[in-house]
Amino acid sequence: MIYPWHQQKWQQLAAYWQNQPNAWLFAGKENTGKTAFARYVAQALLCERPSEHHRPCGECASCHLFSQSSHPDFYELVPEIPQDGSVGRKLLQIKIDAVRAIVENIYLTAVRGGRRVVLVHPAESMNLQAANGLLKVLEEPPQHVVFLLVTHARDKLLPTIKSRCRQMVLPAPGRDEALAYLQGQGVDNAASLLAFHSGAPLFDITPELDDLRKDLLNILAVPRLLAMLDYAAAFDKQNQPLAIVTDWLQKWLIDVGLAQQNMSPLYYPDFLAQSARVAAKTEPHRLFALTSRLNRLSPYGHHTLSVKMQLEYLLIEYLNFWQNK
Repeated sequence: MIYPWHQQKWQQLAAYWQNQPNAWLFAGKENTGKTAFARYVAQALLCERPSEHHRPCGECASCHLFSQSSHPDFYELVPEIPQDGSVGRKLLQIKIDAVRAIVENIYLTAVRGGRRVVLVHPAESMNLQAANGLLKVLEEPPQHVVFLLVTHARDKLLPTIKSRCRQMVLPAPGRDEALAYLQGQGVDNAASLLAFHSGAPLFDITPELDDLRKDLLNILAVPRLLAMLDYAAAFDKQNQPLAIVTDWLQKWLIDVGLAQQNMSPLYYPDFLAQSARVAAKTEPHRLFALTSRLNRLSPYGHHTLSVKMQLEYLLIEYLNFWQNK
């Protein structure tokens, strides 16, 4: 399927259907439907009875196989999940072995005699070895093979990979359209969640994390040392990566910074009064210093460091900021 806010992009792509590149790169904000768009393109490329506008028919044998995730000429590269299924604090990557396995297949004859399609998402999750392995194929692509790369962070891809793809930026929906979509899906507290997710409506519903985030915001509004230490211990028990809580903190500090300039919050509209009170008693230069310390720790969000100790450090730094120390 294609979400309504991507219909115009599909029309642009379909208008030049006969001039297909061997590789597409679909870029844009996370959780806005880029992978669904790429899957639709893949199905259209494999369809045996496409419509006059190149849309997949949904009825031929290829479309049936595609809908059952069993099309023999469709390959998908995604980050490797541990065998025990536990993701937790591990940084998931697409590794070279997965790339090699697909490369061995795409040089063979297509099972159904048409195109073969390789979907890679998110493309920035390829480690360096995997990226270089894919690059070699893109430099000399086999005939009748189309690569579809999806990325949330185009700048993290190798420039040489980007240069070998035709790039298309898929827009995020406007706020009203995104909010209407969430409300149509029956999502509770849709406006607040949409703000937290930066206007991207296709986020996972995670009530347990939402509760943890709300607890943190209540502590940040009126920080106390013992409450912070208890929170760090409670968060650590959830086996979540540090990247989760640094994201929450970064967004809170942005809202505080906006409040210092008498501007409305971006991420936590329900905590407008609380962020305004923190802004009124703190100083911008201390906020910048704290943000800098948080940013230095962000690259280690999926590291095997002690999450509890790092979170205690961050919260104590925040307490010092709040106390203007």
